[in-house]
Amino acid sequence: MEMTITLNKEQTQQLEQLAKHCSVHPQELVRAAINDFLTRPNENFLRSAHYVVEKNEELYKRLS
Repeated sequence: MEMTITLNKEQTQQLEQLAKHCSVHPQELVRAAINDFLTRPNENFLRSAHYVVEKNEELYKRLS
């Protein structure tokens, strides 16, 4: 998919500086950031899963 986004001047400068620091093109940096965002586990899901595991652990201890 091809996409066009509009950045303000400050965002553009920050992106260019960070890309230069990382020795990559700004487009590559944006692609990497999007990939990281899309593959990172959802924090709400992780909190919910942890809560369920804790509650089940308490229940299993009472039942045993």
